[in-house]
Amino acid sequence: MDTSNPAAFVNAEFLKEHVGRRVRAVVQVMQSDGDTVIGKSTDEKQLVVKGYPPNPLSTFVEVIGIADTTQSIQAETWTNFGDTLDVTSYDKVCRLANGDHKHLFI
Repeated sequence: MDTSNPAAFVNAEFLKEHVGRRVRAVVQVMQSDGDTVIGKSTDEKQLVVKGYPPNPLSTFVEVIGIADTTQSIQAETWTNFGDTLDVTSYDKVCRLANGDHKHLFI
């Protein structure tokens, strides 16, 4: 596994701490218009994901890319996560990865 350029687990709240860095986030797709997806983060806030998503998109998508603003990600990788997801659990992972247990995450 390549650990030279890790992607931090983020929700919309933590995205602002990682602008310019590589991140990973899960969003619930609310709108897609070709090269931009507007979605709801696991903490219920809006995120914009830029890039070229797979077709078709599932309801939940994980994106890995560069946080280019406090509310948007330039996606490198898109992964369909299906139409159901326990967003509360994923959001807890984001909180652990950005809190006291940060050292446990790459």
